[in-house]
Amino acid sequence: MGTRRKYLDIVWIVLLAIIMGTVLILLCGANPLEAYAMFFGGVFGNLNGFCEIFVKATPLILTGLGCAVAFRTGFFNIGAEGQFYIGAIAAAMVSLTFTQVPGGFRIVLSIAAGFIGGGIWALIAAVMKSKFGISEIIVTIMLNYIAINILGIAVRTFLMDPAGSVPQSARIDREATFSYLMPPTTLHGGIFVAVAAVVLIWILMEKTKFGYEMKVVGMNKHGASCNGISVLKNIVLSAFLSGGLAGIAGVIEVIAVQKKLIEGISSECGYTAVLIALIAGNRPWGVLAASLAFAAMQVGANSMQRQLGVPSALVSILIGFVVLLILGRKVFRLLPLKKKNKEV
Repeated sequence: MGTRRKYLDIVWIVLLAIIMGTVLILLCGANPLEAYAMFFGGVFGNLNGFCEIFVKATPLILTGLGCAVAFRTGFFNIGAEGQFYIGAIAAAMVSLTFTQVPGGFRIVLSIAAGFIGGGIWALIAAVMKSKFGISEIIVTIMLNYIAINILGIAVRTFLMDPAGSVPQSARIDREATFSYLMPPTTLHGGIFVAVAAVVLIWILMEKTKFGYEMKVVGMNKHGASCNGISVLKNIVLSAFLSGGLAGIAGVIEVIAVQKKLIEGISSECGYTAVLIALIAGNRPWGVLAASLAFAAMQVGANSMQRQLGVPSALVSILIGFVVLLILGRKVFRLLPLKKKNKEV
């Protein structure tokens, strides 16, 4: 019965999302059939559009995984945006400083530095929560603004391109960046890093003692403590892992997409990651699917905007609508199931 209820909820959520999308398109003065044709044409009509889905999904997968790991442990990490920025700064520093190191090894060093930097940035909130009882939601949100402004200072001072006057770093050597897999598209090897992270996090969460303890802590901290599971250890480790994954997303954006450090580099994917994790139910494979779906919606919406003038912000409205439906599905059932007659 539970499985049936779950699939019925999914069907109704999708149908309501389509209806809402149609209404929004009509309000924009466009023909829904023509708009949907442009939408799917932008996604599947050419190789560049199709590959762009994976490019946009890569940072969402990593930041979404980070949020999912933290949420499963009861640590509400809203700071993936700031952790993304710290990872990006770390990647730029490594790539531009250690120019004598071979390119492939420099990529590995950049990923490691971004993971550690993002993890430490998340640890600040974990320590403040565990030691002083300060809400991690407030701390991680405030740390986002700090990280964003640190990047702004970096690209104007010690990481600014000495040959230019624009607030951005110098371009990273080609040998220290991910190359494009299918030119002329911008598809890069970062997607393999993201998928590998999904597999590793799934194994960690579902097949190891550590993952089991993290989930127990998330479900009932008092019960976990009574059974000898360290709540503090699991929250700290999950926070570090969560921030590290978001940091890797920042690394890939620097060394695979932009090839330099710039302001606004994340396009706010760290905030979108919270929605991705919620839609996915904090499950790794769900994060992968939700990220790809969101990226496809972005690509399709951009196509509609270019050709019909339908604002691409429509996607953000739909995502928010879907999240509200998912969060409220247990309170407001969309299709009540018939109750079995009780035997007398």
